[in-house]
Amino acid sequence: MSPLFVMSLLFGLIFGQAASLCAPSEYTIHVEKRECAYCLAINTTICAGFCMTRDSNGKKLLLKSALSQNVCTYKEMLYRTALIPGCPLHTIPYYSYPVAVSCKCGKCNTDYSDCVRERVRTNYCTKPQKLCNL
Repeated sequence: MSPLFVMSLLFGLIFGQAASLCAPSEYTIHVEKRECAYCLAINTTICAGFCMTRDSNGKKLLLKSALSQNVCTYKEMLYRTALIPGCPLHTIPYYSYPVAVSCKCGKCNTDYSDCVRERVRTNYCTKPQKLCNL
């Protein structure tokens, strides 16, 4: 391999992490329970943005670890709990949700993240809406 190729490869690997734009972003979650009278709109933060990935066309020249497909995921998060209004006494009226404190580019952890490419868009209310700003 030529020295120019090796230097270009190293520069790309180092610059790739610096060029990532992964950060907490404002997001609204709509939560409702069948038994409750209202839908709750919760303002929170999630991790969103661009993470540099590497093209697998060079897989014969690179180590497998250099071919990772990174996603914008949680570095630090905490959970908050909101009260869904209009619930009958026999129903648990609480909903816990994640709040992104900081984010990173890394492998997707299915323990707390949705790692699929396409998701079902069901983030809307079918009942009268209440807003929760925490």
